[in-house]
Amino acid sequence: MEFHKEYLDLILVPCGLLIIFAYHLFLLHRYLHRPHTTTKGFEDYDKRAWVERIMQADQRDIGTALSVIQSNITAATFMASVSLTVCSLIGAWISNGSNKFFQSDLIYGDINPTTISIKYICLLICFLLAFSCFIQSIRHFVHATYLISTPDCYIPVSSVEIAVIRGDHFWSLGLRALYFALDLLLWFFGPIPMFISSVVMVIVLHSVDSNSRPLHNTRAQGSQLQKTKLEGYVGIMI
Repeated sequence: MEFHKEYLDLILVPCGLLIIFAYHLFLLHRYLHRPHTTTKGFEDYDKRAWVERIMQADQRDIGTALSVIQSNITAATFMASVSLTVCSLIGAWISNGSNKFFQSDLIYGDINPTTISIKYICLLICFLLAFSCFIQSIRHFVHATYLISTPDCYIPVSSVEIAVIRGDHFWSLGLRALYFALDLLLWFFGPIPMFISSVVMVIVLHSVDSNSRPLHNTRAQGSQLQKTKLEGYVGIMI
């Protein structure tokens, strides 16, 4: 039986996708059961501590909290705009039928028009998913600003935590969709670059997502700070 280069797409592309999905399932299991061993769990712990301190602060610190959240909204807006722009470019590229480069014999893999169309559709779905995630991130961060800036009203700390954490989670999902889109983009140059990029991406993401730092005791630090301020006030009075 003769081996054709088109068979590589049927072997390497599913293997590359399986490697990425398997890693993220492993990462999700670690995040749910041992969150302190993941970077996302460590960041969530810091954000909960930040929200707790902000909600206990006086009115002068509310402006700092809003500026921090505004920076996240600006970043999410920029990434959403980039994702939507890329989607528009992909749509224009498909409508113009500019696929001759990817149908070249230099591409070692399946260069049939049907396969190339599937590549475009998969890439377009990834960028649309990233756009949707960034939009949801903006929505939750905006809701957090309303909760923090509500005057003369008791707002549960847990409500602000949920808004901030969910906004950060959707931001992370949007970035993951862009990482996945980068992997699919290399598929246009053949299944071999796509498979190699999948392996390299999993190795890099595992290094980035792993956390070995211990969780710091934010409550103890806050108590120590209050104790230091109290001692300073007592010294001034004496």
